[in-house]
Amino acid sequence: MTHVEDELNSQPECWTRAAAQARGVGASLPAPGERVAIVGCGTSYFMAQSYAALREESSQGETDAFAASEFPRGRSYDRVLALTRSGTTTEVLDLLGRLKGRTRTTAVTADPDTPVMAAADDVVVLDYADERSVVQTRFATTALTLLRAHLGLRTDTAVSDARTALAADLPEGLVDCAQFTFLGRGWTVGLANEAGLKMREASLSWTEAYPAMEYRHGPISITTSGTATWMFGEAPEGLAEQVRATGGLWIEGRLDPLAELVRAQRLAVAVAAARGLDPDQPRHLTRSVILAP
Repeated sequence: MTHVEDELNSQPECWTRAAAQARGVGASLPAPGERVAIVGCGTSYFMAQSYAALREESSQGETDAFAASEFPRGRSYDRVLALTRSGTTTEVLDLLGRLKGRTRTTAVTADPDTPVMAAADDVVVLDYADERSVVQTRFATTALTLLRAHLGLRTDTAVSDARTALAADLPEGLVDCAQFTFLGRGWTVGLANEAGLKMREASLSWTEAYPAMEYRHGPISITTSGTATWMFGEAPEGLAEQVRATGGLWIEGRLDPLAELVRAQRLAVAVAAARGLDPDQPRHLTRSVILAP
């Protein structure tokens, strides 16, 4: 079993621990009413997108998500929340350094022995969700589970659905598809973006991701026999029928959307295996991006 397989299979247990941990770290995370920005790089950026949408949907305050390198310097926030598995990512550390003494910052990380511990004002450590794999799975979803629980949202259904996602067979014919499109709405747009990234990283697949209503404004033109379109959450009325009419494979997300992401992670590993690739050795990638000064 690869590292990434082992790690993605451990997600239900990690999520259960994160939901319990959320009750004890409340002072380190955004309070209701705060104006918040959440930042990250790669996978963490897509989790930031999902959290920002969830927090606003929960009426807990204005929340923006940015890639750490694109944070708007002239904008004011009560708190900046950074997601960084490694605690060493250059763009995140640079941003936290610029904000020191000006804006309260919180980092969520997996490694307590890294520079982010001193760079942020508050730190939440998810060391039980750390990973050996370059390709992120459980840290990202565990961080989002922690944040969902902190918003007061129930996570028990996500945990049980994740177990289903790990046990059930993938849809017939899905692994053989040549192209994959992932769709979301609201907070699941970030999950769709992350599913596409997982497929590219682990299996070098041609993948795209869109807000579901945007899919019909051009991207549906590539859908045909041998392609798959996967919906995270409830689909807009009529979209499934339109995809099926193209000859493409429609995958309906019936589980909690975070559990659907677990299914997409499994797909990435399965496609990699079918193509003779090692998902633990993704092309051109490293566990953390550390830029030379």
